[in-house]
Amino acid sequence: MYKDTVDFIKKQFPGQNPIPLHEPRFIGNEKKYLAECIDSTYVSSVGKYVDEFEKRLADYTGAKYAVACVNGTAALHVAMLSAGVKQSDMVITQPLSFIATCNAIAYIGATHLFIDVDMDTLGLSPDKLKQYLHENAEKKSNGFTYHKKTGQKISACVPMHTFGHPCRIDELQTICAAYNIILIEDAAESIGSFYKNKHTGTFGLMGTFSFNGNKTITCGGGGAIITNNEELAKRIKHLTTQAKVPHRWDFIHDEIGYNYRMPNLNAALMCAQLEQLNSFLENKRELAKLYQDFFQEKGIKFMNEPVNSKSNYWLCSISLPDKNTRDEFLKHTNDNGVMTRPVWVLMNKLEMFKEALCGNLDNALMLQDSLVNIPSSVRSSG
Repeated sequence: MYKDTVDFIKKQFPGQNPIPLHEPRFIGNEKKYLAECIDSTYVSSVGKYVDEFEKRLADYTGAKYAVACVNGTAALHVAMLSAGVKQSDMVITQPLSFIATCNAIAYIGATHLFIDVDMDTLGLSPDKLKQYLHENAEKKSNGFTYHKKTGQKISACVPMHTFGHPCRIDELQTICAAYNIILIEDAAESIGSFYKNKHTGTFGLMGTFSFNGNKTITCGGGGAIITNNEELAKRIKHLTTQAKVPHRWDFIHDEIGYNYRMPNLNAALMCAQLEQLNSFLENKRELAKLYQDFFQEKGIKFMNEPVNSKSNYWLCSISLPDKNTRDEFLKHTNDNGVMTRPVWVLMNKLEMFKEALCGNLDNALMLQDSLVNIPSSVRSSG
């Protein structure tokens, strides 16, 4: 099975050795827009491409506003800050996640509450969240929800759309509304993914994206926040530009701000990449279908898009029977020029977060030992 898999993957990416997990494609106006940006001399955080990218991203996702940031971690950090998450608050998230999600929570000084994921979406489970809050939280007369054991305010919930597969975000939205918990979507991996015909990131108060070098579209780094709240969008932009009060010449700052604004060079790349997004998504869905058919014949579970979802299939994944099989597969593929990677070590197992409170994490534990990501780049047409 291992050899057949390697041969099949190599057939999808002819002429590449080794085959990366996910590499960028620059086949449109990237060089043209970069040259225009350089010629303009506006290469930092002021320039026409930053504003243009924000407009295009808002239009594509259906959000009213978008604010460009230097990366997805910064976007998530400032999203929580602007929503009012405070030091010592508790933030709900999932243990099956990239560490940036948890780091952004830690930057504020908030603590983590890990709730299990669903097996089909790989995202935070509404049923597990509802059960945990029913047993361990109480909504007080001031309208806010507190953890019964620690007394901490549970101020926000940050689910992730894992590998581009939308979680049951509408159910999470309903639960969070009932407990007055702010919902912020970590949509870092899910540009181009839709749940019930709405783009990920548009269900919560805010959604955050990453445009790191391994994402579906990229500018090397880069991130963004989308929201439908005008005042919130203004505040985010203020915080990400060092909280500088506009003035013709004076440098006046009215609070602690952050140097989180996306540079014009990166935004030029993003404008060009957005122009290619739909064709990239079609290409990746075709690859996912090929993988689905291949692994079905082999009796191996391929992670398909969940019900009511249209996934961008950022990273294609398979589920193997156990950790030993997973490790054998990882060794054989990587030894033979095909980059594959396991899912992340669960966040609650890392030294920094081992004291965090957790619900029952049976699903996440099982997925940690079985999931493998396989090459998922946009394939060349040449």
